[in-house]
Amino acid sequence: MKICDVTQFYSPLSGGVKRYVHEKIDYIEKHSPDDSHVLIVPGPKTEVTTNGRSTTYFIRSPLVSRRSRYRALLNLSVVDEVLQRERPDIIESSDPYQIAWKALDGGRKLGVPVVAFYHSHFPEAYLRTSAKYFGERVRRWVMDFSAEYVCDLYNRFAATFVPSAKLAEVLHKWGVDNVHVVQLGVNTAIFNRQLDGVAGTRASLGVASDQTFLLYVGRLAKEKNTKLLFEAFEKLHRRRPHDFHLLVIGDGPDRARLLQTQRRSDGALTWIRYCADSAELARYYRAADLFVHPGVQETFGLVALEAQACGTPVVGIRGSYMDRIIFHEQESWARENSAEALAEAIEAQSEKKLSILGKAASVSAHAGHSWTQVFTQLFCIYRELCANYRRP
Repeated sequence: MKICDVTQFYSPLSGGVKRYVHEKIDYIEKHSPDDSHVLIVPGPKTEVTTNGRSTTYFIRSPLVSRRSRYRALLNLSVVDEVLQRERPDIIESSDPYQIAWKALDGGRKLGVPVVAFYHSHFPEAYLRTSAKYFGERVRRWVMDFSAEYVCDLYNRFAATFVPSAKLAEVLHKWGVDNVHVVQLGVNTAIFNRQLDGVAGTRASLGVASDQTFLLYVGRLAKEKNTKLLFEAFEKLHRRRPHDFHLLVIGDGPDRARLLQTQRRSDGALTWIRYCADSAELARYYRAADLFVHPGVQETFGLVALEAQACGTPVVGIRGSYMDRIIFHEQESWARENSAEALAEAIEAQSEKKLSILGKAASVSAHAGHSWTQVFTQLFCIYRELCANYRRP
């Protein structure tokens, strides 16, 4: 079986979607010898690279953001050419824009099933945020339009994968009737509780032995709620200036707000723009006492899963789609989406036996969320769809 992933959520600095497709490639190399993989993504120039049974096509595309390095894949005729050349058995789209429609068109021409992974609940992450400035009537109209668009687009796929049962319920309610829950995973060989080097990592970042070391990993953007995180940390720092140190790994539109908080924190905030090495990222997870996840619109929360796999408990805001992958109690989590509530939640959680919470969470993360388990399930669905597919 030849599997083709096509997405524009891919850049040198991108996170979850890129991690997902690279872990899929790794699974094929190690566990699925009869399969091969094709990846179509935007890039600074058009080129092809091959590694084992995986071929990646980079298509020259204009930058959307200089900071995140995301690009808009607009040359759809080249996508067509690649699909015709490679002739995959199944195509998977990972974004809801022009690429999704091109993937559907390509599958129709080839007579193969096309599936979608609903990685981002974009009506909440983008459209709701934009609409809030225009009043309740406009906001309702935007959300209704979004639901209709999602229903129209995703019902055209042979299957729509979502990373949580709660999100599946939302799409079912909107009328999407082909939903499969496929939770994301964690590389347990890398993200684990090896405690060697923790003291050295903390010291290299200037974290004192008596400080609570907080960590955030992800884009600095409105949909990630990072401005609220920085406001919460400033409140913590004013109240308890010597008790907390925050490490932020990531970049994005909220960079200016981060730098403002860093200036006000008297050295208590460290910023690393990007961490490309998974082993190095795992080292930061393990060194932290508490992972702070301010997001309220996550479809899954991959970084929260990775943190727990490394033995670091999580604190955040209640009610997101990632609640079900938190493997310790959430009694102290913020009950509302405000800086004060998040600051109080961080304080309350930091008073608990974090090492005990983290150890139990690590065991649960490893037991139920390895990438091998994820892709074994997903590839069974692929094979079933290919075997039963009938060209419309």
